[in-house]
Amino acid sequence: MVVGAANAGMLKPGVLLEAAIDAVSAAREEIRSGRPAPIRVDPKGDRDLVSEVDLAVERKLRGLLARRTPDIGFLGEEEGREDRSTEAFWVLDPIDGTVNFVRGLPLCAVALALIHRDRPVLGVIDLPFLDLRYSAFADEGAHLNGRRLKVSSTAALSQAVVALGDFAVGPGFESKNRLRFEVATRVASVALRVRMLGSAAVDLAWLAEGRLDASILLSNRPWDVAAGVVIAREAGARVVDVDGSEHTLGSSATLAATPALIDQLVATVQRSIEVSR
Repeated sequence: MVVGAANAGMLKPGVLLEAAIDAVSAAREEIRSGRPAPIRVDPKGDRDLVSEVDLAVERKLRGLLARRTPDIGFLGEEEGREDRSTEAFWVLDPIDGTVNFVRGLPLCAVALALIHRDRPVLGVIDLPFLDLRYSAFADEGAHLNGRRLKVSSTAALSQAVVALGDFAVGPGFESKNRLRFEVATRVASVALRVRMLGSAAVDLAWLAEGRLDASILLSNRPWDVAAGVVIAREAGARVVDVDGSEHTLGSSATLAATPALIDQLVATVQRSIEVSR
């Protein structure tokens, strides 16, 4: 089914989720077919990579979604934005966790979100090598392979498994990492365990499922977090900026946790910011 301008404005969850899931299914096939053959990898800035599979997936989904939802824009991590709507656009990370992917580590994901009036309202995250697919639409709940998701009931950092985002690379990495090191030290001194999985999409999806209790991502790139923000929120998580204000596309960071943990998480990050200045 093709979604036109009127339908896009009405945001019919079933129709748009169907288009998103079909697109992510095509991405999963493309990614799985890239293994175990050698994969061409090119540098993308300082200590960052893009693979031929990233580019192939993004181009495939850009075309597929243009046919299915011709009036909805598109933003891809690798090749940028194409506007077809002033109100709505898809945002895609073709492989979130490219370094994991090219090294044969299964913790990588396709992350596709729909942004409507600057708010992420639909998210689909697929882990191709683990056969896990997470999906959510605003006010419709979050699901894993059809099963309704709910965050854990963990209420204390001492009982929490907390995921941290990657350390910074590229320009200004030293100053950015001072804060990351401080956050890692403070969280590690309190939390049950700390994990760095190498994919923001995996972090947020596993928070929604209850495998993790909190996620600290000291960045807010829409292709990394938009799909996960919808899924985590619809599973009951709180998602905020570093100051505790509600998370938006303009936030400086992405802190997500069970409702009982979010204030503790914000306080920990705030203390880290004060010390690392």
